[in-house]
Amino acid sequence: MLSTKYRMTRERRTVEAVIGLYCQGEHGRSEGLCPKCRALLDYSRARLEHCPFQEGKSTCAKCSVHCYRPEMRERVRAVMRYAGPRMLYRHPILALLHLLDGLRSEPAKRK
Repeated sequence: MLSTKYRMTRERRTVEAVIGLYCQGEHGRSEGLCPKCRALLDYSRARLEHCPFQEGKSTCAKCSVHCYRPEMRERVRAVMRYAGPRMLYRHPILALLHLLDGLRSEPAKRK
C-alpha cells in the first residue's frame, strides 16, 4: 500500500495542474498564476492539509464533509469543468489516478 505522504502529494500535484490549466486557458497566463487562481490554489492546499480523511481519501466532490466555503466550492467546480477534460491530454496519469480515487469509498475519520 502506498504511503499517505505519496497520496496527498499526488493530490496537491493534481490540484496544481488543474488550476494551472484553467488559469492558462481562461486568463491567458503563459507562466505563473493570476492572483485569483493563486488564492484558490493556496486555499485548496490549506484544505487538503486539514482534510479529516487524509489516508485513502476519495475525491472532494464525493466527500460527506465539505471543508470548502460555498463560494470556493463553486470556483473549484468551474475550474474542474474547464480543466477536467483537458487533463486527459495534458496530464493523463494524474487524470486517471484522480478518476480511480473517485471510485474509493469514503473512509472513517482519522482519530
